[in-house]
This record gives sequence, structure tokens and C-alpha cells, in this order.
Amino acid sequence: MKTLTGVITRILSAFLVLLMSVMVLDVTWQVFTRFILRDPSEFTEELAGFLLIWIGLLGASYAYFVKAHLGIDVLTAKLSGRKKQVSEILVAGIVFLFALFLLVIGGWRLVDLTFTLKQISAVMGIPMGYVYLVLPLTGVLFMYYSVCNIAEALKKNSNDG
Repeated sequence: MKTLTGVITRILSAFLVLLMSVMVLDVTWQVFTRFILRDPSEFTEELAGFLLIWIGLLGASYAYFVKAHLGIDVLTAKLSGRKKQVSEILVAGIVFLFALFLLVIGGWRLVDLTFTLKQISAVMGIPMGYVYLVLPLTGVLFMYYSVCNIAEALKKNSNDG
């Protein structure tokens, strides 16, 4: 499981770097066309917004895995022993359920609805379902990382005993 987790996390990290690079280039192009050429590019603002959505959501799943999500471990950091293990499992279980119901199921319904209604973005003309695909993708990542965290918490207990 550690090997698969390492591969997934490296791919996610590289993808986030790519998205950030594209966003920097996009915003740089917007500034260049607006202030130097005096003819602002039409698509750059919308693209930056879409990239921000993807970076924010995928970045949240990455932050959860590397335990950089402050709200997740505030309680567990003050506990020790069996109480810490139970709280870690409980928190990971709640995150798993949140990701399943809101991000995966709810996100997939949104994606399906936008493709069914043929909703397209105003400027770029791309189907909005592609923009919203990040919701179920992020949900799957959160669920996977939650299972990893539960397995790690259970492993700690078996090593301590």
C-alpha cells in the first residue's frame, strides 16, 4: 500500500506543480496583454479561475495526506495512547464519509447534470462538467488517504502492544 500511495502522491504533486505553472503563465500573459499590448486576453481570467478550483481542491487532498491540514489534527495532537488512536480513526472515518457523500456522490451528480444540460463556460466554451470533475476526483483521493490514515493508526496500536 505504501508503494501505491507513494506513486499516487508523486503524480498528484507533479500535477499540482503543472497546474500552478500553467496558472503563473496564464496570469503573466493576462498582465502582459492588458498593460503592455493594451488588448487584454479574453480567456485568461476564466482559465485562472478554473485552475484555482482544481489547485485548491487537489491541493487540499495533498495537504490532508501530508498532515498539513491544520483543522484535522488539532484535537489529536493533544492526545496520546489509545485516545489518540481512536480519535485519529474517528477523524479519518468522518473525512472518508464526507468525501464519499459530498465530493464523490454529490460531485458526480453535478458533473452528470452539467453534461446532461450541456452547460458550457462563458468565454472558453468548454463543457463545465470537465471543470467539476475535480470534485469526485478529489473525493476519491480523500477517501484513499483516509483509508491510509486509518491503516496507519491501527498499525501504531499493533506495534505499541
